[in-house]
Amino acid sequence: MASPWILLEKDVFNPQNERLLEIVHVWKTGKKRKNSILCVVVAACRPMQLFLEKVKKADRGDQYKMTDRWPLKDLKLVDGKNVKQECLEFELQFDKVYKWTAVSVDEKNAFIRCLWKLNRRYLSSSIAFVSIPSCILEGKQSLQEVGNATAEAGDQAEHSAYQEMTPKETVDMLKLMEENEPIVNNSMVFAENLSKDLQVLDETNLQAIISSEKQVTLLMGSIDEALAEVAKVEETLQVYDELLGSVKQQMDHIQQGNSLLHQIDSNHEKLMSEILFLTSDLDLRETHRQVLSQGDLSSPSKVKACIAAAEALSSCMNVQIQPGYRKLQAIAEQLIMFETLKQNFENSFISHITSIFELQGNGQVPTQMQLASKLISPTHGPYHDDLLPYTPLMAWLKNANPILFNDLPKVYAWNLSRLYKREIKAFFELARMLFLGKTKECFQEVLDKQVPCGSRQHPQFCLADNREGEEDELNRGNVVEMLEQVLRELQPLCIAEQRFIEKFFMLSQDAADQEEPGLPAASKGGKDAAFPEKSHWPKTKTKLEEQPTQLLSEIFRSLEPELRGFIDTCNKVQQFSCLQVLVTLNDYMFEMQGSSTASSSSFLNMVLSNVLLLAKNNFNKCICVLCKEIEEAKVPSRAKGGILPFVSRFEEFVNFSEDVFRWAQRRGELDKAHTKLVGSVFSSINSLASANLKVNTDMVMMENFHHIHCFLYQKKIHCLESKRKEAKQRYHEHLERYVIKYLGQPLEKLNHFFEGVKARVAQGVKEEEVSFQLAYSKQELRKVIEKYPGKEVKRALDTLYRKIYKYLSPEENLLPVVWRAMEQEFIQQYREFEHLIQRCYPGSGITMDFTMEDLLNYFITITQSSM
Repeated sequence: MASPWILLEKDVFNPQNERLLEIVHVWKTGKKRKNSILCVVVAACRPMQLFLEKVKKADRGDQYKMTDRWPLKDLKLVDGKNVKQECLEFELQFDKVYKWTAVSVDEKNAFIRCLWKLNRRYLSSSIAFVSIPSCILEGKQSLQEVGNATAEAGDQAEHSAYQEMTPKETVDMLKLMEENEPIVNNSMVFAENLSKDLQVLDETNLQAIISSEKQVTLLMGSIDEALAEVAKVEETLQVYDELLGSVKQQMDHIQQGNSLLHQIDSNHEKLMSEILFLTSDLDLRETHRQVLSQGDLSSPSKVKACIAAAEALSSCMNVQIQPGYRKLQAIAEQLIMFETLKQNFENSFISHITSIFELQGNGQVPTQMQLASKLISPTHGPYHDDLLPYTPLMAWLKNANPILFNDLPKVYAWNLSRLYKREIKAFFELARMLFLGKTKECFQEVLDKQVPCGSRQHPQFCLADNREGEEDELNRGNVVEMLEQVLRELQPLCIAEQRFIEKFFMLSQDAADQEEPGLPAASKGGKDAAFPEKSHWPKTKTKLEEQPTQLLSEIFRSLEPELRGFIDTCNKVQQFSCLQVLVTLNDYMFEMQGSSTASSSSFLNMVLSNVLLLAKNNFNKCICVLCKEIEEAKVPSRAKGGILPFVSRFEEFVNFSEDVFRWAQRRGELDKAHTKLVGSVFSSINSLASANLKVNTDMVMMENFHHIHCFLYQKKIHCLESKRKEAKQRYHEHLERYVIKYLGQPLEKLNHFFEGVKARVAQGVKEEEVSFQLAYSKQELRKVIEKYPGKEVKRALDTLYRKIYKYLSPEENLLPVVWRAMEQEFIQQYREFEHLIQRCYPGSGITMDFTMEDLLNYFITITQSSM
C-alpha cells in the first residue's frame, strides 16, 4: 500500500502544482479524535509562497481532500507547550489559536523543525517559537539522549576490548616471530627483548616530539590567526546578510506588486473581451429587427431577407452566456427583445405558410386530366416549388420552437389530402374508362349488368359454361398492361411527395443527424423500409422512417381504397384476372426493389404490400371456389364418357396460369394452387366409382387419368411431377380393370367353366381327378367347347371391338391401346385354357375349335376392317 506522503502528492498537491515539505498527523485537542494531516507546502509560482494546509480523507475511498489553507506568512506563534518534558500537544496562532495533538513526538518535532527553518530562511524570523527546546529546533539531541548515547557507547567499548587482529597486524606479528625465532621458545628472554625495543621506540618518539615543539607552536599561532580571520568574515557576512535581508523584503514587495499589476492587466483584458463579446454577439442589426417585426413574406427577396434575419436572430439567441450576465439589466432587456422578435416572426411565418397550405388544398383537378385520351397522373411540382424557398425558415422554426413546428406537417397533410382525394379519384375514373373502353356513364351500367352465376358468393370466379357473352359485353382489354401503367403513373407521384416532405419538414436521416443550432440544409432523401426477399411485408421501421410514412398515409388516405377498387374492377374483367393482378403486383414490387428509387418509395411499398395481400386473398378465394366446384361437379347419368368438364376446366386454368406466370419472379402461390386443384380433380374422378353411369366407370376414369397424365407431361410442371406419375399409375390400373371386365364377354361360358376348374384345384382336388367331377367332366368340357367355334369367337370379338369403339372418346385415341391390351389378355387366357386342358384332362384329345394362329388372324382382320 502506498504511503500517505505519496498519496497526498498524487491526489492533492501535484494537480495544484505544489510541493510537499513536511506532514504531521493530528487531531484537535480536547475533542473527539478525528485524524487530519497538517501539511507544509510550497507553491511553484513566483514569488515563492508557503502554505499550511489541513487535509483529511474523503468519506468514501482512499483519496484525500483539502479542507483548510493558511498562508505561512500569517503564522504568528508556535507553542510547544512543554520545554522540560516531551508532549504531543502544540499550538499554532494565526488570526486565532489552533490547538492540535500529534500522533507521535517525532512527527511533531520534525514538523516544528521544518517551520523553524522556513521561518529563518524565507520569513525573516517573523514567527515566534516558545516552549520548544533549542535542541529540537537545531536538530541536536537532548541531554538525556546524549547520556543514553554515551552509555550505549561505553557498553560497546567494553564489548569491543578484545578485537580480532587485522591481516596487516597478523603479517607483522609473523615477521617479528621469524626475526626472533631462536629465542621464541624462551619467553622470558623474548619478553625482555620486546621491552627493550619498546623503550627504544618511546625514546625516539619523545625526541621527535621535543624537536617538533617549535613547529607545533608555529602551527598553533597560524590556527589562532585563521580563527580571527574567520570571525572577521562571519561579522562581515552578518552585516551583508542584514543588508540583503532588507533588500530581499523590498524585492519581494516589488515582485508582489508586479504580480498584482499583471493580474490587473489580465482582468482588464478579460473584462474588455467579455464586453466586446456581449456587445458584438448579442447585437442584432436594426434592419434585421425591422424585417422580423414586419414578417413580410410576400416576395422572394423579402423571403431571403427574412431568412438572413432569422439566421442572425438564431445566432444571437444561441450565444452561451454565463448565468450571472442575465442579471444585468442591458442583457436582460436584449434577451427579452430577442424573444419578442422570435415570437412575432413565428406567428407571422406560421400564418403565411398555413395560408399557402390552405390555398393548395383548395385547388381543382387539372383540366388536362379530365380531357386526356391517355392515362396521366397529377403533378405537384409547382406546389413544391412554391414551398421549397421556405425550407430554411422551417429549419429555423424546428430549432426555435419544435412544438409549433410539429403541428405544421399535420396542417399540410390535412389540406393536401383534400386535393389528392379529388385528383386520385379522377385518375382512377379515367383509368377505368380507358381500360374498359367505355364512357363514364355506361361504365357503371356495364358493371351493374354482371349477374352472379348460380348461387355462388364470388361471381367474379364463376365457372359457368357460357362465358363468351359476358366477355363480349365487358371489353376487358389488357389487365397486365393497364395495371402496370397505373402503377408506373402512381410511383413518381408518391416518390415526389415523399422526397418533398422529407426535405421540407426535415424528416430524413441526414436532417436528423444535424445537431447544430443553426439552420441545417434539408437533405434530399430519407430511409425507407427495405423490401424483403421472401415476403412483401415491410420490415420493422425506425422512428425516422415512420414519420414520413405516417404523414404520407394522411396525405394519400384515399389512394389505397381507390387502388383496391381498381383491382376489383380488373378482377371482374375475366374469369382468372386475379392471376394477372397478382403477378403484375408481385413483379412490380420486385422491380421497385432493384431500382434506384427504392430508398425513396417506402410509403408506396407499404401501400403495394397491402394491395398485394388483397390480391393474394382474391387469388386464394378463386382457387377455393374452383376447388369447390370441381369437388361438387356432377356428371350426368346419360353421359357417354370422354373427358369430364372439370378436367377440361383444370386444363384451362393451368394453361392460363402458366402463360401468366411464364416470366413471373415468384410462383410459390401458383404451385400451391396447382397442387390443391389437382388434388380436387383426383378426388372428383375417384368419386365416379360410386356414380350410376350408363357407361363403364373404369373406362371413364381411364380416359381422364390418361388425359391428365399426357397434359402434365406436356407442361412439365415440377410441383405436379408426383401427381403426373400417380395419374399414369391410375390410368394403367383402370385400363387393366376395364380389359379384364370386358374380356370374358366373347367366351363367357368357357371362362366360367375353367374358373370352376381352377376353384376345384384350389380347394385341394388333384388336377388328374378334376375330370371325375360331374360338373367338370370331359363331356361337359366338350359341350362348352362346341359352343365356341372359330366363327362364333370372331363374331364375339367383332362385337366387343364395336362396343369399345362406341364408348371411347376419339380425342384421346385410346382405342388402339385398349384393343392391343385386349388382344394380349385374350391370348394369355387362351394359353391358360390349353394349359389347364393338358394338366386336368391328359390323354383326352380335347382341344379348342380354333388355334393361336386363328386367334391372331381374327384380331388382325377386325383391326383392318375398322380402318
